[in-house]
Amino acid sequence: MIALPLQVLAAIQSVPSVDGALISAIAGSAPGDVLLLDPGSHLGPIELDKPITIDGQGQATIKGNDAGSVISVTGMDITIRGLNISGSGSSHETIDSGVQLHRTAARIVVEDNRILGNLYGVDIHGAKNATVRGNTIIGRRDHRMNSRGNGIYVWNAAGTMVENNDIQYGRDGIFVNTSNRGVFRGNLMRDLRFAVHYMYAHDSEISENISVGNHLGFALMYSDRITVRDNMSLADRDQGLMLNYTNKSDLIGNLVHGAGGKCLFIYNAHRNLIGDNRFEGCEIGIHFTAGSERNAMVGNAFIANQNQVKYVGTREVEWSFDGRGNFWSDHPVFDLDGNGIADSRFRPNDLMDHILWSQPAAGMLLGSPAVQLIRWSQAHFPATLPGGVVDSFPLMKPIDISVPDKIAALEKAARANPVWLRERTENVSDPFARH
Repeated sequence: MIALPLQVLAAIQSVPSVDGALISAIAGSAPGDVLLLDPGSHLGPIELDKPITIDGQGQATIKGNDAGSVISVTGMDITIRGLNISGSGSSHETIDSGVQLHRTAARIVVEDNRILGNLYGVDIHGAKNATVRGNTIIGRRDHRMNSRGNGIYVWNAAGTMVENNDIQYGRDGIFVNTSNRGVFRGNLMRDLRFAVHYMYAHDSEISENISVGNHLGFALMYSDRITVRDNMSLADRDQGLMLNYTNKSDLIGNLVHGAGGKCLFIYNAHRNLIGDNRFEGCEIGIHFTAGSERNAMVGNAFIANQNQVKYVGTREVEWSFDGRGNFWSDHPVFDLDGNGIADSRFRPNDLMDHILWSQPAAGMLLGSPAVQLIRWSQAHFPATLPGGVVDSFPLMKPIDISVPDKIAALEKAARANPVWLRERTENVSDPFARH
């Protein structure tokens, strides 16, 4: 007996837009078949349990019956392409989705679809080595933000690739939990709670993603050995980037611009490389707390933040590496030898900053002669300065990270009319606000 590959045995079938035709075509298909859906509406829900391709050619719609998931995938080597997908149910318990990949699924490709108005967009629930790329996912707006579903939900799904998706509305853009060796790249996420909500997911990459006008850009928690490179957080309300119990990771080349709270929040995160990032126009450039140790801070630009650094501690922390520090827009200094390194070191905080952070009521004394005397003394007698961040080799020029014109326009619109002023949204509380 001669075994032929699936490509030889595969057939291309045209599926008309009539009731029951799609379900019948799936039932009668053979492994490797390609089902080309005619333009128009095709009734769902459907289940895919064999290696076939469903291709809507950009003109076909699969419409669910408002219960469960529209497309459920339990098989392997399946491609879902070029469809409009809508009509999921509304149960968080069963994670009703536009496309739901179950734990028996593997090597699934979901690409170039428009997944609109479902509770969850794509649920990768235990499926291994799935790829979700080039999709437009628009979530629901009929509930408060925390009661909506995620654009892409990844749970216990090793080897997931999520790239070049455009995600708007819903709860979180991409929520990753307990899923290692993933790549999350080139996604645009808007009008959400978190752009990326990332927990217990090691040895992965988060790169070239853009968060615009969300409550929080990138919340990276309880994860080790992740690469966070060339992402943008623009006009996010509370925080741009957060490292919470994230260790041995690289945070490189990212831009946070105009976060209403903190550009970067580091909480109990250790042995990370934080380099060549640009933190600009935030209330706090970096809030650094809870014993975070052995983090290398080098090549970053701190530009026009109301407070460049918030660090409350008695230990001196050096923020430079191998003779190279960071750029500080409020460090007026010369470079007489022209080597690109400022001629004096920089401390972003003084004793009064520490007092104000620990005792906010002291703010009433800011203009008093006593406070002025303390700050004058620190400027002339450095030994009176408390412990804190020191940059011994400040840079003279900041790193430049450009924003594409299309994305800059989205940022401008988000800043002028943010979604949290227009919709019923909850605050994203900061559990570490007192630190």
